[in-house]
Amino acid sequence: MPITRLLIANRGEIALRIHRAAHEMGIETVAVHSTADTDAMHVRLADHAICIGPPPASESYLNIAAIISAAEISGADAIHPGYGFLSENAKFAEIVEAHDIAWIGPKPEHIRTMGDKVEAKRTARDLGLPLVPGSDGALQSIEEAKEVAARIGYPVLVKAASGGGGRGMKVIPSEEDLETLVSQARSEAKAAFGDDTVYIEKYLGNPRHIEFQVFGDGNGNAIHLGERDCSLQRRHQKVLEEAPSPVISPEERERMGTIVSNAMAQMGYRGAGTIEFLWENGEFYFIEMNTRLQVEHPVTEAITGLDLVREQIRIAEGKPLSVQQEELRFTGHAIECRINAEDPWSFAPSPGQVTSYHAAGGMHVRVDSGLYSGYRIPPYYDSMIAKLIVYGRTREGCIMRLKRALGEMVVEGVKTSIPMHEALLEEPDFLNGDYTIKWLEEWLAKRQG
Repeated sequence: MPITRLLIANRGEIALRIHRAAHEMGIETVAVHSTADTDAMHVRLADHAICIGPPPASESYLNIAAIISAAEISGADAIHPGYGFLSENAKFAEIVEAHDIAWIGPKPEHIRTMGDKVEAKRTARDLGLPLVPGSDGALQSIEEAKEVAARIGYPVLVKAASGGGGRGMKVIPSEEDLETLVSQARSEAKAAFGDDTVYIEKYLGNPRHIEFQVFGDGNGNAIHLGERDCSLQRRHQKVLEEAPSPVISPEERERMGTIVSNAMAQMGYRGAGTIEFLWENGEFYFIEMNTRLQVEHPVTEAITGLDLVREQIRIAEGKPLSVQQEELRFTGHAIECRINAEDPWSFAPSPGQVTSYHAAGGMHVRVDSGLYSGYRIPPYYDSMIAKLIVYGRTREGCIMRLKRALGEMVVEGVKTSIPMHEALLEEPDFLNGDYTIKWLEEWLAKRQG
């Protein structure tokens, strides 16, 4: 069924991104917003806008009843959740579909399966994805933890089955530390996610974070859109992403791409998804799957020429994939810098009024942002205020263009992470593509110490 009016259950740059794609398809948009976002750009541009609550996300962007009511009041026939908030909430997806509203996302059962990390690992193994050695499922006892750790060898990593962001995650260097650190991980997981289930896996010493973008039509057809390198992270939060990865060969890309697309086809997966791996010494190890659009999706769009949000909407309308695997070409190189309203070195949040704003421009430069001069950045939400995405025919050319574009960006009135990105682009290790998931934190510690 064609979608005619789309409710965007999100805020900020991703809400604006979805609005733009919808309008280019001739679809009306409905913006829902908290009282803190009344003057947000996506609210101003949408065809319809409905306030759904006060600033706290729990009372607005996470308020399922308010969002469904807004959809019914506005006559929306589809809901796009963006990323974050309710995007990976299987219950919300079920409620949306129960109200005969199109859910622009995967099937609820796939969201639920991949949202439970223990079940996700079990499913990934059954689908033929390579796993990090570890426990077969949730740990039942300390004795079992000791047996698993002895079998795979120390150090090991204990992780929460629900959630992420580093909470409920502990590196265990030896058996003497195991009982204490497993207990701490359980307590953190319980406090953060209401679930103290944990599991153990081999701790990889210095891997890279490589993820594959996948798309399925829900009817057994699936493709992959290549990989992204998201190894530059701070406290398990991505800072800069690039595609393709500087270390993955075309042969590895084809091999792993075939594995992940076959897995999604076998699963009957619908819509956009990202399968995340740790990569070390030429080996891939599945860590999790995100059943939604990713923040870093623009770098994939840059090297494939495919509009991922448009593709999501088409699939939700029941249409087939717009391209087949053999039609896809990966050309050039793209890098995305996440620009946050925070001190570039202490990372302290810096909300407030933007007194002056100028976006970088020029050939192959894209800025995804809802900023404008006079806009007041609220203190209630994630600090990311813009994404700068640059494309070049080569990685070297892309980096030179990115340096120029960062120098053009003007965001005054608040502190931003732009100076950190500018310094990062001068580092020989980055220029050589020689970095891992530990590199950024070590580099920042040296600068601050």
